[in-house]
Amino acid sequence: MYPEQNDAFFCDERYGLTEASTKAGKTVGCIVWLTEQAFVGGGDGRNYWWVAPVYSQAQIAYTRTKRAIPRHLFSALDGQMKITLYNGAHIWFKSGDNPDNLFGEDVYAAVIDEASRVREESWYAVRSTITATRGPMRIIGNVKGRRNWFWRMARQAEAGDDPTMHYSRITAYNAIHAGVLSKDEVDDAQRKLPTAVFRELYEAEASDDEGNPFGFEFIKKCTKSLSPKPPVCFGWDLARKLDFTVGIGLDDSGDVCRFHRFQAPWHETTERILEESQRVPSLVDSSGVGDPILENLQRDGSGRYEGYLYSAQSKQKLMEGLAVAIHSGTIGFPEGPITGELESFEYRYTRLHVLYSAPEGMNDDCVNALALAWAKWNGRRRISRRERGPVFIGGTW
Repeated sequence: MYPEQNDAFFCDERYGLTEASTKAGKTVGCIVWLTEQAFVGGGDGRNYWWVAPVYSQAQIAYTRTKRAIPRHLFSALDGQMKITLYNGAHIWFKSGDNPDNLFGEDVYAAVIDEASRVREESWYAVRSTITATRGPMRIIGNVKGRRNWFWRMARQAEAGDDPTMHYSRITAYNAIHAGVLSKDEVDDAQRKLPTAVFRELYEAEASDDEGNPFGFEFIKKCTKSLSPKPPVCFGWDLARKLDFTVGIGLDDSGDVCRFHRFQAPWHETTERILEESQRVPSLVDSSGVGDPILENLQRDGSGRYEGYLYSAQSKQKLMEGLAVAIHSGTIGFPEGPITGELESFEYRYTRLHVLYSAPEGMNDDCVNALALAWAKWNGRRRISRRERGPVFIGGTW
């Protein structure tokens, strides 16, 4: 076990999610973890599960686990892919191809292997089995695109908002440093595989799926440290139900210099916005329940708070403006919740317009706040140009 394996699988959180390079040791690490769970916490008849996408992949983990445990400490039923330890605990190796076969048992710890290829309904079923026991789970896999439950859940864990979830990424370069993989072999794979495939398999980076309006390469190029300069404008997206209120300030260069993300009652939200924005010009979400907040903000008489009403058409305009800024590299933002939401953001065409939103179960508060801030910043720049008068460019005024 090398340090990245220990950090990923022997964390204190109940759910450990690991996006990992192929052959970097995620299977070995989870075999050690699950076996320890069964040895230490197992009693007569307690069940521990390993769930893989299909039977043949579960069989690989079963065979490797049998090789790893000293032979006098267990018995095995190959036909059922079941290991019974000397203390009576059972480790089962199961296929996730039929979710209906996974309901019913009480499970004390579980591993979902190659989770990006496991059916989402199978994740639901396995989660149900640890309800009575409150057992821990490790969810591991290679990265395979962004349109799967594992990628979405990994982004939730990476955001750090849920104290029961731990996120880790193990790349081929971690494994090279640990002596698990050969650098020459990884370099050869990089030369021979398509770039997107190599990044997913060896660097644990999702490929650029269709449907993202910003482009992952452009997002990466705009990622930079939080600017230390003062803000010249703010964008505020207000919370709905379980969402976050997010405020993003941009400096005079168009880089994010302030980032506020919180959940609070409405009256506290108003006070917090007033405190954080400090009379800096702000564009505020005024949709639905956001309208009373805007009215309260505008009572300060500064004229600094302008409302923006979301509709399909207005949000399309807002997001297309942000996309232009990201593609042209004229905006900058720090890595973290902002980049995570930008990467998961989607668009789809309807008969009348283009719909922009986060995938089901995920947030887009940061994207909305960034788009509002950019719209305010861009409007400020246009006003500034008009105030300066005509500019001589390329032979014309």
